[in-house]
Amino acid sequence: MIHGSRNLPAGGRLQNNPVIVTAAVLIILTWLRYAQDLVVPFLLSLFITVIAAAPMGWLKKRGFGPTAAVSTVFLGIVFIGLLMAALLGGSFHAFTVKLPEYQEHLRRMADGVLDWLSSRGLDISHSVIREVIDPGSVMVFANGLVSSIGEGLSHTFLLMFTVFFMLMESWELPDKLAGMETERSRQTVSRLVEVIDSTKQYTSIKALMSLVTGMLVWLGCSLIGLDFAILWGFIAFMLNFIPTIGSIIAAVPAVLLAVVQLGPMMALAVAGLYVAVNMIIGNLIEPRYMGRRVGLSTLVVFLSMVFWGWLLGPVGMLLSVPLTMVSKFAAQANENTRWVAILLGPEMALQKASDADKVSAS
Repeated sequence: MIHGSRNLPAGGRLQNNPVIVTAAVLIILTWLRYAQDLVVPFLLSLFITVIAAAPMGWLKKRGFGPTAAVSTVFLGIVFIGLLMAALLGGSFHAFTVKLPEYQEHLRRMADGVLDWLSSRGLDISHSVIREVIDPGSVMVFANGLVSSIGEGLSHTFLLMFTVFFMLMESWELPDKLAGMETERSRQTVSRLVEVIDSTKQYTSIKALMSLVTGMLVWLGCSLIGLDFAILWGFIAFMLNFIPTIGSIIAAVPAVLLAVVQLGPMMALAVAGLYVAVNMIIGNLIEPRYMGRRVGLSTLVVFLSMVFWGWLLGPVGMLLSVPLTMVSKFAAQANENTRWVAILLGPEMALQKASDADKVSAS
């Protein structure tokens, strides 16, 4: 017995030791938790780079060299960043100034509803309700969310510097992966390529769908006459990366503002706008291009949002689904961990895909 364990490679013994694996995972998570200031800008840079992979590939197919393609995409990213800062800066400042007024108005409306219920014989303590449900806190959440994204993007020099070199590296990545491939490492390299390609495809399509969602919300809120329409469009764009739950979270502050500014009937119109946009994008257009194979169960989406939000703050919450998708793709690419990908998914499609792979391999 002892003989057999000695014959095992050291890496194999460590890899199969659950205590060591668990300890390593806990150490990594602890480091991530206390290194947010370093990790969050890096993750944002990586996220931007993955989204930029699609235009980079398009330019490469049209004969652009690495310097021209990277410079073009990088300047495009800088232009979009400056445009967003110019459009959002004034709206965000004005919203922050008026936030206490909105909170007080919502609390007065909530008190009015409670007084009406009391006059009908249903006596509910105002303080108890405020402890459980505070409509003003939703507006604070929206303000804090945008502030957190702004703080993550505030390391502008570090962020842009990292994105530029990641773009340069991504151009040479296929050649490096091909150079890594040997007879022994062929399977590992092919799995790595599969994970990278799946992540790029998911993130690129999701970014495009989120952009369309944000623009439709911006246009719809502007036509309805809701203040800070571009702010609600931006929040809808960012939170659309969180399937199902993100759309609900994005709609709540806009609907509450519509109640304060335009009245209950127009608030219903704003709610209808969000429902219509997300039904069209999320249920009709997005599945046609993305397919079901990248899906996550709703429970996994919620738990991943809580986990990554706890680990990396609000930016981690926004990137929770892409980060979980990378974990899922990595698990799916390995036969020993494919069961994890099946648990993360909404149905047994992954198992069927696995069976199909085995049949084709045989």
